[in-house]
Amino acid sequence: MLKFSILGALQVRTVSGPAEISGDLQRTLVQTLLVSEGQPVSGEGLVEEMWGEAVPDNQANALQAHVSRLRRKLKALEPGRPVSRVTIHPSGYRLTVEEGELDAAEFVRTVREAESCSPYDAEGTARMLRGALSLWRGPVFGGFPGGTLCQLAGARYEEYRMRAMELRFDAELRLGRHAAVLAELAEAHANHPLRERFCEQLMIALYCSGRQADALDVYRRMRRQLDEELGIQPSPALRRVESAILRHDPALVGDARSTLLQIA
Repeated sequence: MLKFSILGALQVRTVSGPAEISGDLQRTLVQTLLVSEGQPVSGEGLVEEMWGEAVPDNQANALQAHVSRLRRKLKALEPGRPVSRVTIHPSGYRLTVEEGELDAAEFVRTVREAESCSPYDAEGTARMLRGALSLWRGPVFGGFPGGTLCQLAGARYEEYRMRAMELRFDAELRLGRHAAVLAELAEAHANHPLRERFCEQLMIALYCSGRQADALDVYRRMRRQLDEELGIQPSPALRRVESAILRHDPALVGDARSTLLQIA
């Protein structure tokens, strides 16, 4: 069994330790096949992903040479595997990845599961998402994004990461851990200044930490930035949080079973 990691620099791990995938073209090939999550990728798609506009003269032979090299590499890592992980189909090339072998697929599965969790199980949700977020070792592919297919996949996984952070912060706030997540929320808001949900959560955490003035200042800065950069006003959800803070809504400081975040 192999473990593939793309939430950070590409890693392939065997039972005896990490294995190196050498060469930019080989890494791009592996990454492209991995982000397809078991679905075939056309030869044309792989060629474009690997070489871009600098396509070799005999692209079919060049691609086949790299596929054969990858097959040999994976076979050496799993000598007992009866069939190759890389197979050819009418629609293209496919890399077989079993459940639990790709960190990105496991991460997405966990986030989707967390989205369906009961709001009354905040402790379980927070614990689940902390574990999922710990899978991230850096930017997707370690800042080596490859071509369009990999870039789109990287953006999709990054969006799931943002969603996981939002869900985890929601759970932590329901548990009354405002002070514990305050620094993380401030960092998330600073790194994603136009993502309103982080702003809402930061305002709630500040208010519940006894810092109402700071919470309202965060709102004023967000409103100004939205106007100057996008020409829009804060969303109704963000305005509701400001209103709740101004009127000292008791739902903002409810216990772990409250629905305080429904305000937003």
